[in-house]
Amino acid sequence: MAELLLELYSEEIPPLLQIEARNQLKQLTENSFKEKNIPYKEVFTYSSPTRLSLKVKDIPEKIKIAAKEIRGPNVNSSEQIIEGFIKAKNITLKDLFKKKTEKGFFYFTKTEQETLMVEELLLIILPKTLAAINWKKSMKWSNHNMIWGRPLRAIFVIFNHKKLPIKFGHLDASNNIVVEQNLEFKSRKILDFKEYQYFLRSNNIILDQDERQKIILKRISTISKTKNFQEKINVKLLDEVVNIVEEPHVLLANFNKEYLKIPEEIIISTLEKHQRFFPIFNQRGNLTNFFFVVANKKDEKKLIIEGNKRVVEARLSDAKFFWDKDRSKNLIKQIANLKDIMFYEKLGTIYDKTQRVRKLAALLSDDLNINKEKIQIAASISKSDLCSDLVGEYPELQGVMGKYFALSQGFEDEVANSVSEHYLPTGITSAVPKKPFSYSISIVDRIDTLVGFFVIQEKPTSSKDPFALRRAAIGLLRVIIENKLHFRLRDLISYSIRLYEEQGVEIKNKKTEIEVLDFIRERMRNILKIKNIKVDIIEASLSSHVGDNFLDLYKKTSLMNKHLKKDVGIKVVNAYKRAANILEKTNKDIPGRPDAVLFRTDEEKHLYDKINEIRKAFTVKESNKDYENLLIKLSDTKESTDNFFDNVVVNDENQDIKNNRLELLKMFCNTFNNFIDFSKLEGL
Repeated sequence: MAELLLELYSEEIPPLLQIEARNQLKQLTENSFKEKNIPYKEVFTYSSPTRLSLKVKDIPEKIKIAAKEIRGPNVNSSEQIIEGFIKAKNITLKDLFKKKTEKGFFYFTKTEQETLMVEELLLIILPKTLAAINWKKSMKWSNHNMIWGRPLRAIFVIFNHKKLPIKFGHLDASNNIVVEQNLEFKSRKILDFKEYQYFLRSNNIILDQDERQKIILKRISTISKTKNFQEKINVKLLDEVVNIVEEPHVLLANFNKEYLKIPEEIIISTLEKHQRFFPIFNQRGNLTNFFFVVANKKDEKKLIIEGNKRVVEARLSDAKFFWDKDRSKNLIKQIANLKDIMFYEKLGTIYDKTQRVRKLAALLSDDLNINKEKIQIAASISKSDLCSDLVGEYPELQGVMGKYFALSQGFEDEVANSVSEHYLPTGITSAVPKKPFSYSISIVDRIDTLVGFFVIQEKPTSSKDPFALRRAAIGLLRVIIENKLHFRLRDLISYSIRLYEEQGVEIKNKKTEIEVLDFIRERMRNILKIKNIKVDIIEASLSSHVGDNFLDLYKKTSLMNKHLKKDVGIKVVNAYKRAANILEKTNKDIPGRPDAVLFRTDEEKHLYDKINEIRKAFTVKESNKDYENLLIKLSDTKESTDNFFDNVVVNDENQDIKNNRLELLKMFCNTFNNFIDFSKLEGL
């Protein structure tokens, strides 16, 4: 069995691009081998800053392709279509024969068994596979047409210990591996993966990213145990660091303890975001003045440690200067400076946004029973830290710095926390704000953003969402659901439109209110899918939902998913199914308004009373509705419907009585569909 080994040697590729390319190369190779029926044992992909490598084990040198029948066009097809098939398959008219299928008679052709050399297939497969890699950021260089993550210098490919002469762009593959160290190039002819890995390792390059990660973690663990540090690692940062070094060496460095007096978020951001270093915490979880540096070479003379210490202290010195300067600036007075920061050209400044958010928060406070004066203050200063030099230097800390500024200026804790927490959630699984001021401003801030871009007709498309409106809508829903909030969302949207109009924004989209609600409703699919709710239940819930109460929608959907296969759910579905099946056979448009005067049996009257009892339960104020109890009430109708169908003939000889009984069944189904649209469930 043969081995395929490929390496793409380039200038340094950023970590995230590396990881994505590595994953794509593996998937594309597996797909190509499967498509060409080439068996293999396993596909491995590796990467370092300058190398993207592929190894495929246990590939046969030859493969046999069994004879098979290929279906062509229908026998009644035009001559042009038939000739096209003949040409595409490189056959003659004599090679066609007719055969009957479920869809009629078709022309077929039969291929002969053949033996193919895998080497010849690889010459076709590999260039196509490499060309199919989709880079999020790519570049061209020199006068070449090739597109790659960074300029590609060389391609190495061997199959079965021999060079595979593929061509990719302007580059011809070789069987020599190139290594550059200290501006010197080394080259060596390679015959297999073992020799390849040994050559790289002898030149201080560890090819396997997983091995590099283990080395880093092991060394951090050893130092942490020795120094009694907490083993707390930022996983995303680790993934990044693993892919910027070829031979990792973990170094312990420190900075002046005086800088621990500034907020720890500044220090952590300096280390992680700006320098890609790992901050260190003691066993109590407190930040220390030590940090880990992962270097690409040994530091026997401590030059790397000293150099990085100076860099970190220089950044922290600047940060301390900004911190001391910015926290003394009155946040209320800073609001006016927001007029100089643009939110979006067609929607005004951040100051304009803050004024809208303040007024929306005041309206929401009535529904959520929150102190109106305090929530307006919190909303007013929610963006004030954007004027600070510190946030200008550390934009990722917007909100966080605002909280510290507010606390240092004597604002109440709940007001200060809302400045930081109203940006939450930042993702579909991240934390949501849990305190009233924080989640209130989070809600109105997102509503203002959604409404604004819908008003000016800059809505997301199927492929583009430049203003992250889907994320904003999902965040809004998560805040509502996870805090179990009831409020008049439609009124907030309507008021938001009016606020934009008052500020002179042109209302280009007259359907903004409806479209924003529909957009938010569609985002419920994402929320419900994450909760592993069945697709048909999601569809049944969304298609029946009207209004703006998404908490109730979530409750009903979750309950239905929970009980569908249990006794309660089975009873509900079966009761609905019997009524729906009869109505389906009538092919009539029945409104569902029976006349009680036309009832002739006790079963009809009892079912009618049961339906009205449920309808009454649906009219309870939404914040007081017990949906689990409602579902149980729906399941309790099973006995009534069974008695009805066992003792009442729907198709009565008297047409008026028959129609009235159909109206009763339609009323029954309509009532059930107030919960979810049961007709959308699978099996109905």
